[in-house]
Amino acid sequence: MGPPKRPGSKTESKSKKRKKDEEEWAYEEEDTSTDTDTSAVPGAAGRNAENIDQGVQEDEFGSKDYRTQMLLKPDHQSRPLWVAPNGHIFLESFSPVYKHAHDFLIAISEPVCRPEFIHEYKLTAYSLYAAVSVGLQTHDIIEYLKRLSKTSVPEGILEFIKLCTLSYGKVKLVLKHNKYFVESIYPDVLQKLLKDPVLQECRLRHSVEEEGEEEFITQVQDKPTGPTFAGKAGTSSESPAEGAAAAADVPDDITNFYDKMDNEEEDEDEVNLKTVSFEVNQEKIEVLQKRCIELEYPLLAEYDFRNDSVNPDINIDLKPSAVLRPYQEKSLRKMFGNGRARSGVIVLPCGAGKSLVGVTACCTVRKRALVLCNSGVSVEQWKQQFKMWSTADDSMICRFTSEAKDKPMGCGILVTTYSMITHTQRRSWEAEQTMKWLQEQEWGIMVLDEVHTIPAKMFRRVLTIVQSHCKLGLTATLLREDDKIADLNFLIGPKLYEANWLELQKRGFIARVQCAEVWCPMVPEFYREYLICKTSKRLLLYVMNPNKFRACQYLIRYHERRGDKTIVFSDNVFALKHYAIKMNKPYIYGPTTQSERIQILQNFKFNPKVNTIFVSKVADTSFDLPEANVLIQISSHGGSRRQEAQRLGRILRAKKGAIAEEYNAFFYTLVSQDTMEMNYSRKRQRFLIDQGYSYKVITKLAGMDDEPDLLYKNREDQGQLLQQVLAASDIDCEDERIPGEGGPRGGPGGTRRVGHMGSMSGADDAVYYEFKKSSSSTANKHPLFKKFRG
Repeated sequence: MGPPKRPGSKTESKSKKRKKDEEEWAYEEEDTSTDTDTSAVPGAAGRNAENIDQGVQEDEFGSKDYRTQMLLKPDHQSRPLWVAPNGHIFLESFSPVYKHAHDFLIAISEPVCRPEFIHEYKLTAYSLYAAVSVGLQTHDIIEYLKRLSKTSVPEGILEFIKLCTLSYGKVKLVLKHNKYFVESIYPDVLQKLLKDPVLQECRLRHSVEEEGEEEFITQVQDKPTGPTFAGKAGTSSESPAEGAAAAADVPDDITNFYDKMDNEEEDEDEVNLKTVSFEVNQEKIEVLQKRCIELEYPLLAEYDFRNDSVNPDINIDLKPSAVLRPYQEKSLRKMFGNGRARSGVIVLPCGAGKSLVGVTACCTVRKRALVLCNSGVSVEQWKQQFKMWSTADDSMICRFTSEAKDKPMGCGILVTTYSMITHTQRRSWEAEQTMKWLQEQEWGIMVLDEVHTIPAKMFRRVLTIVQSHCKLGLTATLLREDDKIADLNFLIGPKLYEANWLELQKRGFIARVQCAEVWCPMVPEFYREYLICKTSKRLLLYVMNPNKFRACQYLIRYHERRGDKTIVFSDNVFALKHYAIKMNKPYIYGPTTQSERIQILQNFKFNPKVNTIFVSKVADTSFDLPEANVLIQISSHGGSRRQEAQRLGRILRAKKGAIAEEYNAFFYTLVSQDTMEMNYSRKRQRFLIDQGYSYKVITKLAGMDDEPDLLYKNREDQGQLLQQVLAASDIDCEDERIPGEGGPRGGPGGTRRVGHMGSMSGADDAVYYEFKKSSSSTANKHPLFKKFRG
């Protein structure tokens, strides 16, 4: 042991310096990963209604007392809403006016929680932007909110609505007759915008005489007729008798105003149809959009596809057999309401027919369509959907994936993946040619499937590489753990429509699911190791818990005897392989080839002997398995709410001939008791509980003890399994990484770990990365050495 180091010693200063460098590096990495282009978001979007009630008094229980701001109306019993000063709105789902109020709230606010009787919504700047974009006016929103509310609407909320909607939706960027116009029904707004020097630069003038003039192109539009969609006859949720009874309890001012709003939407006045516009230079569209956002007038993108004569129509129509459900029809009416195509996002539960909405949108626009998906499997599924619902055949649909590269020339619909478009490394000659062709095209509509999975940076790359007039995002879960979901409002467009999961379940459009959490006690030997272990092996110990294995095996056998089709999910590949091989079942994970995946899935669908498959997180999204009605989850990705909802979606498709039972689909999450997994499980369930689902906790599976031949029954087998788990490498302990998913902070996927001799030659896919030394290391060198070595 040497003498104690002096405070100013070289070693300490080195370690301080290293620590400082590491802190700087960590800060930079954090900064780059959370970087969002603020120029793409208006200032109004930063406003938060929850800050309005800061000065409100709290009672002894910590609850806020709003009684002074919310005065009850005499006829409050016949009105369905409570509007709180912090922007939260509560709706009684048993109210006779529920249907009107629900449609209105979906348009102006974000759903927070929707159990059976009381629904909670939240007013946000983004939701009000979406409301204005589908044609609602500021005074309509305020007036109808006042009429529906049981109490007086707080002043702060009225002020917030005015601030957020005053400038939104006033100006549109319209492509018609192959020219770009900034259009508005408010001449004074255009006058104000044109006083800005940047916008003056963007304006296109055809002659020198026009230079000094502020004249606009004035036009009276034809009465806009939105396309009609073939809805299902007689699918209304209430009978005429119920409707009549309900109408008796509804206050007159609510019904009158709702009819007035409906008429305004359908039959706009001549005054409203008189528009003023000016033409803009196509090359300066991006500058124009950014500048308008800075001026608090975000441009709503609309595509006048009927008057586009430069881009040729494609010969595609819906088949007569394609019948839209009422909610699909409603979502498309929001998109095509004024006879033009609005860009935006449609949110429907998994299994509720998002693909049909996308196909119908493409058939309505009838211009070249580009569909972007997550994986090669979903590309194949989209191709099948186009062939099933529309008149498109193989010659019209072109696939562009690493496995299938069809000749794109002459096709009307291109289906590809996000990673194929954003790929930055060298491509094959064939792929290079397809990319060139793709970039040269002017696409009529771009359909973005599973739109929530793509971070903002990658999105911007897709949107800059591909030119399209209209963008439609489709998703079931409009949420991300990093809160970047708000970026979609200005990258693609506002949320046009969102369906209620429980309502669709009641009406039989999606399966009735029983959600259960099965608690599996930890075996003592495993639990001892779990408590001692401080590394990533803890995850493997609770996933490989023998009691969990036996519960999984019992549930698979039980449901196979009933004739059910079961999917078992595991994020951890070590566990996935072990479970599947021991039970002699097929499994799919990242490295499984496309042909093998399709073969396994086809067997699962049509072969009565293959009733259970094991899958990793590659099947989280876009795996279409309508036959599956049981899902067992043995390992998952931390506390991700989105993953839980997406997995539930694999079994949500409406089941044929299973109406008699109370539940016709089953979702089991197997959790090792007294471990971190229980905490994660709570977090994961939040989104589904907010949609109105409830989880049943099972502490003991009835009949499991009587089941013969379950594995890992005796301590000897359990001891051998424990040895295998302890001998596993660090890589086995990690969840599967999907290419393009990024590292833990959203940056590049590089991690530092202790390797073994095999990893020196790349045996475990480890990659060396040389970091450039900082310039400070050469600062103290002699100039001569700097020249040769620096």
